[in-house]
Formats: sequence, C-alpha cells, structure tokens
Amino acid sequence: MIRLSGLRFPRNVFGSSTRRYAHITSYRRLPTRNLIWGTVGATLAISVALAFSDTVRLDSNITPQDDPETTTDPATGIRFPKTVKVASKVPLPILSLVGVGVRTVSFLRVQVYSVAFYADLDNPNLKLDPSMTPDEKIQEIVKTCACEIRIVPTRSTSYSHLRDAFIRAITTRLSVSRKNGTLTDEQAFEAASPIRKLKTLFPNTALSKHSPLDIFLYPPIPGKPRVLIFRDLGSIESDWVATEFVLHYFEGEGPSPPLKKMVVETVQSLQK
Repeated sequence: MIRLSGLRFPRNVFGSSTRRYAHITSYRRLPTRNLIWGTVGATLAISVALAFSDTVRLDSNITPQDDPETTTDPATGIRFPKTVKVASKVPLPILSLVGVGVRTVSFLRVQVYSVAFYADLDNPNLKLDPSMTPDEKIQEIVKTCACEIRIVPTRSTSYSHLRDAFIRAITTRLSVSRKNGTLTDEQAFEAASPIRKLKTLFPNTALSKHSPLDIFLYPPIPGKPRVLIFRDLGSIESDWVATEFVLHYFEGEGPSPPLKKMVVETVQSLQK
C-alpha cells in the first residue's frame, strides 16, 4: 500500500493506471505524427506538380475579341451596342450610340453603373450648325430627336436607390429653372404631377448586376406632351419633365463625367 496524505491506494491499481495512460498516449501520438507528415508530403507533391505544370495559368488574362458592333466602357468593361432598335407598335427610328461612361459615388469612386446615350441622329428635323457649342448641340438633339438612356449596374442595386437619385436630380432642376426664370410657376405646377408619378414607377426590389434599364424619350409629336418610358416599369407624359430628365445627364459634368466627355467629343464634329 502507498500512503499519501492519509489516503491509501493499492500499489497494483496505481501502477496499472499509470502504464495504461502512458500506453494510450503513446498509441495516439503515432497516427497524428504520420498524418501530419502525410499531409505535408501530399501538399508538397501537389505544389511541385503545379510548379512544373505548363497547363495551369492562375495569372492568365483572357481578353475577348473586340466586337465591331459594340463599344466598351473602359472603366467597367460593359459593352453597349452601337445601334438600338426600340420595339414598338409604332415604327421608331434606329438610335445611334453617342457616348458611354461610368457613374461613381463618394470620394472612393465606387462604381455604380455604366450608362450610354443613344439618339436618332438621322432625324430630318435635327439642325446642328457648326457655330453651335457642344452643349447647344446636345440640347438640340434631346429636344428634337428620339433618345435613350441605358443604365447597366456594375453591382446589384435597388430600384429605390435609382428612383431617389432621379427625383433629386429633377427637383433640383425644377428649383433652378424657377429661380432663373426659365420655368414659370404655372409650368412648375404642371410638372408636379408627372414628378409624383415618377416616384411611383419603381418597385421596392433589386436591380441585378448587369441588368439593363432602358429609359426611352419619344420624339416630339405636335399637340401631345412628350413621353418618357421606363422599360417594364411605366411612363410619364410631360414636355418639361421628359426632356429635363435626359438633359440632367449633361448639365455640367453630369452624373457621369466620362459620358459627358465622350458625348461632347462626338457632337463636336456633327453638323446637319
């Protein structure tokens, strides 16, 4: 018997437990050591195989061939067709691409969407004099021709986010136009209803990445207000709201300075 602080343990039990514990510990360590070295060996073998393989290209940069029928936004890589045909019961002209650009927000320059501007540059009513400035030519195109704004998100966004930006832009233009006298109180009152309708067009759902949103401006029709159509969402009718909505993309640098820059470069050489 072994006496420890008044407690008695049979010698054979104490010794047997010690040997059993040591035996179990020794037994469990052996597979662990083998497993570790086996894993290291397998990893090393895979690494060597990858190092000498000529078929693995982790840093390869595959660039699709240029499509002569499209123009690519250099900032996002999103492609836009050079012409679009809007489906309609009434025959509509083919629209030509005038410019593309990226919309960014915050000082971090986070990309929100790529945007393209299309217009019916073959409209016989379009008059572009060489003496006109680029901004004057843009205004003449928007006020005379069928146009389209195509927005393609670079990441998933929401319709409500776009709606809020659109409403801020149009209400700001409304306020500025009233202050500088280009819009009367009566015209501002008439614009209020289509602006309210514009708020209701957008669902509280997501707009998926790379899903285009087309905004089509009908050409002027004598005796009728201009129609601005948001594809699959609805439309508004108002000469002022419809044209000013499109023109806000070209006020100053606009929501997308690269778009404004490309459009200016395009229209500079246009004359009709």
